[in-house]
Amino acid sequence: MISMNKLFWGGLGWAVFGPIGGILGYVMASDDIKTARSRPSSGIFSGGPKTTTRAGDFGLSMLVLFAAVMKADGQVLKSELEFVKQFFIKQFGSTYAKERIALFQDILKQEYPLRDVCRQIKSNMDHPARLQMIHVLFGLSQADGHVHPSEVNIIRDITGYLGISQKDFESIKAMFYKDTQSSYTILEIDKSATDIEVKKAFRRMATKYHPDKVSHLGEEFRSIAEEKFKKVNEAYQQVKKERGIS
Repeated sequence: MISMNKLFWGGLGWAVFGPIGGILGYVMASDDIKTARSRPSSGIFSGGPKTTTRAGDFGLSMLVLFAAVMKADGQVLKSELEFVKQFFIKQFGSTYAKERIALFQDILKQEYPLRDVCRQIKSNMDHPARLQMIHVLFGLSQADGHVHPSEVNIIRDITGYLGISQKDFESIKAMFYKDTQSSYTILEIDKSATDIEVKKAFRRMATKYHPDKVSHLGEEFRSIAEEKFKKVNEAYQQVKKERGIS
């Protein structure tokens, strides 16, 4: 049975800090989540205007999106839980990771309006950080070595809700799923593009995915951004090789 304590704090969190605040408020009311009671107070939870995204906001938002993707195929796998754990350890350290995984276990049990959650993120988080989110979610989808179509579909939905274009979605997806079109898809161009258009596309994508775009999230996140940047460069080099572009 749902306790009145959880209902109260969940409702208060929703009213004050939006959908994500409601989810976290409900979880934090649990007597067994003592280590995670600190109230979020920055950017996305403050109700203030959108500013540069903070690492803490990014991490808490990822908890909710991770849960949505993991539940998409009707099962939660150990390999996926391990991915989430290692993500937080790598990006924030073991102490933070332990607290957030405790939160995450309860978030997995909840049902929540994904569209509303994403709208809150979109309203308070800058575009480079949202692109970073989609990249991380695709990493999660590959954690068990098999990507379920339902996971791809939910990431596509999240992409749309976050105000990210279909081209950006396909570009990031192509970094994980290779085919004969992947290099062109990553660069967001067709095979019919001219050599000049290929070079322009590379410059545009290199700017979009440059690690400096997410430097405000902290040095820990540069490794993820650098991975995207590397994929863009690899795609460009492959197209150049195919076409004999110097």
